[in-house]
Amino acid sequence: MSATPHHSADAVIVGAGFGGIAAAIELSRSGFTDIVILERASDLGGVWRENTYPGAGCDVPSPLYSFSFEHNPAWPRRYASQPDIHAYLRRTARKYGVFDRIRFGTEVTSAEFDGSTATWLIRTATGDGFTGRVFVPATGQLSRPAFPDIPGMDTFRGDSFHSAEWRHDLDLTGARIAVIGTGASAVQFVPRIQRQAKTLTVFQRSAPYLLPKRDHGYTAWHHRALRAVPLARTLDRLGFWLYAEFAQQCLSKWQFLTPLFQRQTEKHLREAVADPALRDKLTPDYALGCKRVLFSNDYLPAIAKSNVDLVTDEIVAVTGNGVRDANGRHHEADVIIYGTGFAAGDLMSPIDVRGLDGRSLAETWQEGARAHLGITVPGFPGMFLMYGPNTNLGGGSVIYMLESQARYVRDAVRLLAAHPSRYLDVREDAEQRWDEEIQGRLERSVWTRCRSWYRNSYGRVVANWPGRTHEYRRRTASVDLRQFRVGSASGTPSR
Repeated sequence: MSATPHHSADAVIVGAGFGGIAAAIELSRSGFTDIVILERASDLGGVWRENTYPGAGCDVPSPLYSFSFEHNPAWPRRYASQPDIHAYLRRTARKYGVFDRIRFGTEVTSAEFDGSTATWLIRTATGDGFTGRVFVPATGQLSRPAFPDIPGMDTFRGDSFHSAEWRHDLDLTGARIAVIGTGASAVQFVPRIQRQAKTLTVFQRSAPYLLPKRDHGYTAWHHRALRAVPLARTLDRLGFWLYAEFAQQCLSKWQFLTPLFQRQTEKHLREAVADPALRDKLTPDYALGCKRVLFSNDYLPAIAKSNVDLVTDEIVAVTGNGVRDANGRHHEADVIIYGTGFAAGDLMSPIDVRGLDGRSLAETWQEGARAHLGITVPGFPGMFLMYGPNTNLGGGSVIYMLESQARYVRDAVRLLAAHPSRYLDVREDAEQRWDEEIQGRLERSVWTRCRSWYRNSYGRVVANWPGRTHEYRRRTASVDLRQFRVGSASGTPSR
C-alpha cells in the first residue's frame, strides 16, 4: 500500500445513518470503544437528513421504526415525520456516546484490504487515511439519488431538482410545476405542492398501490401512559411488529392473502377519485406488492384537483420550457421536480473497494450485489455490510434488520479481538448456498413479477429479504466459524 494512514481504529464505519449508528452503539455497548464513523455530510441521519421535501415522513409506525433498546414515548404521532425521526437519531447517538466518534465532512473514496497486516485502509477525499481491523460500510441502499435518462434535461431553462435535494429557497407559489415519478417521495410531497402550484403536471410511469394511512396524533394522556408503564411501550411495539411480520409473509409466501390488501386499495381509490377515467389511470396493472405499496390519505384527492394533470404517456424529451410526451403534447413548466428514487442497486458506489489480492468489489458485483446473510462477501475479509443486499423489506421496519446485523458485527469483532493477527473471510461455498436459497425463495415471491427498484437489469432481486424479520434475527444470531476461512496476517490461511 502506497499511503500511510493517519488514524487507526478497531472498527471503521462508513455512513452515519441508522445503520452506522446501530453498529456503533452495539459495539460501544459491548465494550468496543475504538470506533470511528466517517460521514461525508455535516450531520448524521442518512436518508432522514437528506430527504427534507414537504411532507417527508415514514410509512412504518413510529414505535416500530426505532431502536428496540431506545423506545421513544414522546413520538408526536403514529407515523413520524422527517424532523422527528432525524431528532430521534441525533438524540440517540448522543445518549450512547457515538456522536463524538463521527468525523463529519469526510467522504470515503476507497477501501483496501491488506492481507499482510489483516487490516483495511480507508482513504478519503481530503487525503486522510484510516486503518481498521473491521470495515463496516453503512452507506445503505437509498443514499444516491437516481435521475432518469431523458433527452434534453440539460436544456431546461427553469429550476429543476431531485426530491432528495429539495430547493427550499424556491417559492413554488403560482408556479407551473412538472413532477416526474410517482413513487414513495412523490406521494408525500405532491399533495403539499399542489396547494401552491398554478398548475401541476404529474408524469406517471406506473400507478402505485395506495393504502390509507391510519395516522393520528398522540395525546398527552398517551405520552404519560407510555412514560409511566414501560410494558405498554413494549406491547405497543409488539403489536405493530406482529402485523408487519404478517404483511411480509403475505408478500413473500402467503400470496393467496394479498386480495385482502387489494380490496382496501380499490376501496380507497373509489372513495378518493370520482372520475372513472382518472381512476382508470390510477389503477395498477401489476400484482400488488411487486413494487412498493404506498400509504397516503391525501395523494389521490390531490391528483383529482382541477389544477392537476396526470400524464401516463411516456416522456420523450425535456425542452427549454417544459416536457414533451410520446403523444406529441408539450407540457409547459417553470419547475421540474424529479421524484425518481435512488440508485438502490449500486451499493457502495462510488467507493472503490478492493479485497484480497486487489479484488474489486464492483467487478465481483457486476451482475448484482450479493452477500452471505447480506453482510459478508468472499474475498473481502473483515468487511461487514449494514443494510446490504437482500436485507430490505417489503413490509416491516428495516431498523429491526439493522439491529440484527449490528449484533452479528459485534460477534465478529469479539472473535477477532481474541486473535489480533487473524481475519475472517466467508467461504465461497457458504455464500453460494445462501445466495441460491435466497434467490430461489425470491423467485416464488411477488417481487419477480414486474420491473421495480427491487430488481436489477439482469432480473435479479438485489434488495429484498424473502422471509420474516424473526427468521433473519435467528440466522444472524452469531457468527458460525464453519462458514469462514480464518486467515493470518502473514497471508497464509490458518484454517
